[in-house]
Amino acid sequence: MLAPSLKSSRIALVGLPGSGKTTVGRHLARRLNARFIDSDQVIEQQVGCSIRSYFASNGEVAFRKVEASAIDALTLNSGNTDSEVFTDILSTGGGAVLLENNRLLLRSRTHVIYLHASVDDLAQRLRYDQHRPLLQVADPKAKIAELYAQRDSLYRQTAHWVVDTGKSSVHALVHDLVTRLLTAKI
Repeated sequence: MLAPSLKSSRIALVGLPGSGKTTVGRHLARRLNARFIDSDQVIEQQVGCSIRSYFASNGEVAFRKVEASAIDALTLNSGNTDSEVFTDILSTGGGAVLLENNRLLLRSRTHVIYLHASVDDLAQRLRYDQHRPLLQVADPKAKIAELYAQRDSLYRQTAHWVVDTGKSSVHALVHDLVTRLLTAKI
């Protein structure tokens, strides 16, 4: 039986773009024999184009509405809380926490892990990224700092657990997460 502090067999990863939600999520799902779900991929399938294209055509407000609907659907029926099995690892978009209802759904229906990284680490990881709509600006590092200032407290408010992704390798980070999850040291 899982420790009472684990509210769900579903884990949601939140954090800024570049924090490792997709990479860590895929590896974590493999290690836990769980299903990996990337909310951005689900949204792209629903809208029939890339998020970048959707942003360009419809704007951020329209995108956040689609994202909210996806978060609601992806967190619904979050699994058997009496199970020792983690059924799903959900990687959310970096802005998923901007809407209060998303934060409430994530926190109440999943076990939320905030993958925290410094602005410098994020800027280094994202220096060649051409796919994230909010970072297609003249000074991406300044934009990352702005997003960090806006969102860090929201991630912390939503999370059951904050993990620093700083200098750890993906392998080491996933090993630590698996150990903590399976021993319920959260």
